[in-house]
Amino acid sequence: MNQLLQLDVIELRDRLASGAVRAAELAEACLAEIERREPEVGAWSFLDGDYVMQQAKALDEQRSRGRPIGPLHGLPVGLKDVIDTAGQPTENGTPLDAGRRPGEDAFVVQRLKQDGALIMGKTVTTELMFREPGKTRNPHNPAHTPGGSSSGSAAAVAAGMVPLALGTQTVGSMIRPASFCGVVGFKPTFGAIPRRGVLSQAPSLDTLGVFAGSVAGAALIADSLFGYDAADPATTLVAGPRLAEAAAAKPPVKPAFAFVKQPAWDSAAPEMQEGFAELCEVLGGTCDEIDLPDEFSNAMPFCALVQTAELAKSFYHYERRGRDQLSEDMQQTIDAGRRILAHDYLATLDWPRILNGALQAVFSRYDAIITPAAPGPAPQGLGSTGDPSFNGTWTFCGMPAISLPLLQAENGLPMGVQLVGQRGNDGRLLRSARWLVDFLAQAD
Repeated sequence: MNQLLQLDVIELRDRLASGAVRAAELAEACLAEIERREPEVGAWSFLDGDYVMQQAKALDEQRSRGRPIGPLHGLPVGLKDVIDTAGQPTENGTPLDAGRRPGEDAFVVQRLKQDGALIMGKTVTTELMFREPGKTRNPHNPAHTPGGSSSGSAAAVAAGMVPLALGTQTVGSMIRPASFCGVVGFKPTFGAIPRRGVLSQAPSLDTLGVFAGSVAGAALIADSLFGYDAADPATTLVAGPRLAEAAAAKPPVKPAFAFVKQPAWDSAAPEMQEGFAELCEVLGGTCDEIDLPDEFSNAMPFCALVQTAELAKSFYHYERRGRDQLSEDMQQTIDAGRRILAHDYLATLDWPRILNGALQAVFSRYDAIITPAAPGPAPQGLGSTGDPSFNGTWTFCGMPAISLPLLQAENGLPMGVQLVGQRGNDGRLLRSARWLVDFLAQAD
């Protein structure tokens, strides 16, 4: 692997800004690594090397002429293939959208371009960002799943093909593949990043997020994406959270973590349970095991109900265009969504506010909840993207979450540690995550 691709995003940013590294030089390194690893990993659904180099040369010329450069100048970014890119395919993981070329960039693509990022191409997603796997394999062992539905984005960053990538999460579609592939995956507070131009599956849950090799890298790109868009009713007109600054800041006091096993704890692999026992021991007095109120036992079923009901509505037009081209699982889920009663669906939408209220006492004492990002390492086989049972509660509540590649299974595959923050307090979560990574590195 080219040495440039082994540098952290922050180091790359600084070298690109100073001119020590040219955007074209980094782009060539990424394209070479993609050529080397793509046959095994299969992370990309669309890649145009000529277009990549045209962007890179334009960015280099911009800098050489002394023109202002953006905070992401020259940094290559992969985009999950549910995010619209003008003039390039956005096929949403389904043959029903084969050849679809949007006429306008999504909000986040516009932001990336404004801030000088280099759009590498489109990464593989599952069918309509649901459960039917795509072609991507786990970069650590191709016999294992990379997770889903943001499989291509997580795998591309893990394989060193790009330093940054965007994904989405409706239940566990970012945190789980980040855990399986051994990268940092950050799913911010619901509504923090506008979704205009992104496939909608369940509007009450869909959240954009980022993959990177470090907490600082994730914070850097997320800073460019947070904002308000009148076209997305989930967004709010508030001042930017200055995430990169927050992630780099030293906490005023040592962070405190609340270890939550969740109802799915008994399904966690023994090595995940053992890993958390050791982690809590190392953290000592800064980590307490707590139990959440009984109401949280229903959060995952609530999340599934909202997802199923809204998916049936969102994807009705796909079913009308070609039900036989949808997977059997998708057909059955659409049918199940139609059977959900309106009063059950509407009553369930009240629960995120209730559950977040119950967590106020937790976050008055603790900086973050700490819990597994997945039941264990990536399962063997490519027929499933894995179990989201450790993710749905936090997605349903709209809380920010981040997966950190801190544990390893006996077979060498990574296992993620998930930190969950108070809704709307993404900066505090990133600061705590950065502290935890540094603390464990020193403990080694």
